[in-house]
Amino acid sequence: MKGKADRNIRRLVSGLWTVFEICCRQNMKMNVLVINCGSSSLKYQLINSDSEAVLAKGLCERIGIDGRLVYQKAGCDKEITEAAMPTHKEAIQMVLDALTNDKTGAIGSLKEVNAIGHRVVHGGEKFASSAVITDEMIKAVEECNDLAPLHNPANLIGIRVCADLMPGVPQVAVFDTAFHQTMPAKAYLYGLPLDFYKKYKVRRYGFHGTSHSFVSKRAVEFLGLDKDNSKVIVCHLGNGSSISAVVNGKCVDTTMGLTPLEGVVMGTRSGNIDPAIMEFIAKKENLDIEGVMNVLNKKSGLLGLSGGLSSDFRDLNEAAEGGNEDAANAIDVLCYGIAKFVGGYVAAMNGVDAIVFTAGIGENAIPVREKVVSYLGYLGVTLDKDANGHRGEEIVISTPDSKVKVAVIPTNEELAICRETVALV
Repeated sequence: MKGKADRNIRRLVSGLWTVFEICCRQNMKMNVLVINCGSSSLKYQLINSDSEAVLAKGLCERIGIDGRLVYQKAGCDKEITEAAMPTHKEAIQMVLDALTNDKTGAIGSLKEVNAIGHRVVHGGEKFASSAVITDEMIKAVEECNDLAPLHNPANLIGIRVCADLMPGVPQVAVFDTAFHQTMPAKAYLYGLPLDFYKKYKVRRYGFHGTSHSFVSKRAVEFLGLDKDNSKVIVCHLGNGSSISAVVNGKCVDTTMGLTPLEGVVMGTRSGNIDPAIMEFIAKKENLDIEGVMNVLNKKSGLLGLSGGLSSDFRDLNEAAEGGNEDAANAIDVLCYGIAKFVGGYVAAMNGVDAIVFTAGIGENAIPVREKVVSYLGYLGVTLDKDANGHRGEEIVISTPDSKVKVAVIPTNEELAICRETVALV
C-alpha cells in the first residue's frame, strides 16, 4: 500500500510540476528570432512574443557573391553594410552581431534570444503542423527536398547555421504546406495514374500556408464570425498568389499544387494552363523541359501577358491608365481568374461568410479588389468604394447590407511564425 501511495504522490508532484512549467512558459516574455532563409538571401525579424513588437528586422542579400546586410532597429533608420558573405554562416553571424551591437543593437546579448523560428517551404505529407527541430525532424525534411529543390535545402542551411552559432537555443520549423494538410483526397489528388501519388507523392500541397492560417483566423476574429461555423475564402495576392477555402478554421482546398506554379496568374508564373502547351512550345521554340519550365516560372504571368513590360502591378496599372492595352488585358486576366476561383470555392464550401484580400496586391491594389468584387454580384456582394480606397490596413470594404462580408486583412507571416514557435517551446 505504501508503495502505491508513494507512486501516486510522485505522479501528483510530476503533474503539478508540468502545470507549473506550462504556466511559466505561457507567462514568459520571449524574444523570438524569425528566419526566412533563401538560396542567396535571408530575411529576419526579432520579435518580442509578449508585446508582439518587432524589435529589429532586415535582410541579407547576395550571399555567396559580395554580400549586403540591411538592419533596422525599431524606431531607427536602416543601416546598410556591404561586406563579404561567402556562406550563410557569415550572413547569420552578421545578423547576430547587428542585433547585439553596442550602439544600435536591439538586445544586450544573444542570451536574450529565447527561440528561433524558421520558415520551411515544404513538409510534404510528413508535417501537418509546425515542429520542434531535432535531428530526426531534419531527416524528414530532407526527404521532401525533391519537392522543393530550390527552397528546402536553403531553409535547412539556415537551421544548421543557427544551431552552430546558437547552441542550445530551441528551434522550430513552420511549414508553408502544413495548413493545407487538412484538404480531403478529392481536393488534393490529381487525375493521374494513382501510382504517381503512391510512389512519388505527386499531389496538391499548396503554399503560403502560414499566411492563409494567420489571415483566416484573424478574419473570424475581426469580422465576428463563429469559428466553429465559418466559411472563409482567403485571397493571398502578391508576386506569388494563392487562394484558399477555409471551413471552421481548416483548409479544404487551395490553388497552388505540387509546386507554387499552379493556380491564378502571378507576377512571372503562368498559373493554370493546358499541359499540352508545354510540348507545343517546346517544339516551336526548340526548348527542353528545363527551358519550358523557365518560361512558365519566370517569363509568364503578368510579365508575359504585358509583353515583358513588368511583373509589378503598380507599373501595369499606370500603363493601363495610360492606354496600354496589353497591360489592361494582363490585369483583366488576373482579376477574372481570381473571381473564378472564388466562385469555385463558394461551390466547394456550399456557401461563404467572408472573402478576404491580403499580401502585396491584395492589401494595396484598389482596382484589383474592385474588379474581383464586380464579378460577385450573384452572391449579394456590394462594395463600399470609399472603404476600398484604403491601402495596407485592416478594413471591411463591403457595405453593411452586403450578404457576404469582404475585408482587407494585412498578413504577417513573421508574427505567425513567432506565435507557432512560442506555442511549441
